[in-house]
Amino acid sequence: MPTAPYTDAERNAVYRAIYERRDMRHFRPDPIDPAILERLLHAAHAAPSVGFMQPWRFVRISNLELRKNIHALVDQERVCTAKALNEREDEFMTLKVEGILDCAELWIAALCEAREQHIFGRRTLPEMDLASLSCAIQNMWLAARAEGIGMGWVSLFEPEALKSALAMPEGSHPVAILCLGHVDSFYDKPLLEHQGWAERKNLKALLFDNCWNIPCP
Repeated sequence: MPTAPYTDAERNAVYRAIYERRDMRHFRPDPIDPAILERLLHAAHAAPSVGFMQPWRFVRISNLELRKNIHALVDQERVCTAKALNEREDEFMTLKVEGILDCAELWIAALCEAREQHIFGRRTLPEMDLASLSCAIQNMWLAARAEGIGMGWVSLFEPEALKSALAMPEGSHPVAILCLGHVDSFYDKPLLEHQGWAERKNLKALLFDNCWNIPCP
């Protein structure tokens, strides 16, 4: 593998994908080219994983009734989340939080069963399996943006209910519902920021020097 740095154009393309990646909620239904979809899945599978455990599993939802059932699970959790937000309940209910019935492709990202056998890098930090899957999802997200494909990560669901719906084995764990599809345009900033739900924090406030809460110079 060459050690030479990327050209300016190549490097700029990487940063462009990072800064223009968006959690998409609005999709067109037209299908994704199978070759593009395959590239996205290979990008996910190329992610780093602690101890090279590769804990990710991806389930394609091609059955329309199952897709509708998953949407119902998400809508149920949406209502529960709204109630848990107390004074922000009404505000939350106005947000668009998923595109499950609109996107061309629906995938479930999950952790495989029997993960306890993977000890390398996880003896004191067992959650590194989740960190590894998150890297795979991020790889797919960035590749999708580079391909001009929108992707949205939905986490509003009760894991055991989704696990049952997909006949997943004991010890496995669903983590994300991934909506993939063509979009008319990408949001110019995160949708929740655009809708006034939250703002991006200042990076300097998140950087510490040697000790917690000691600002970097």
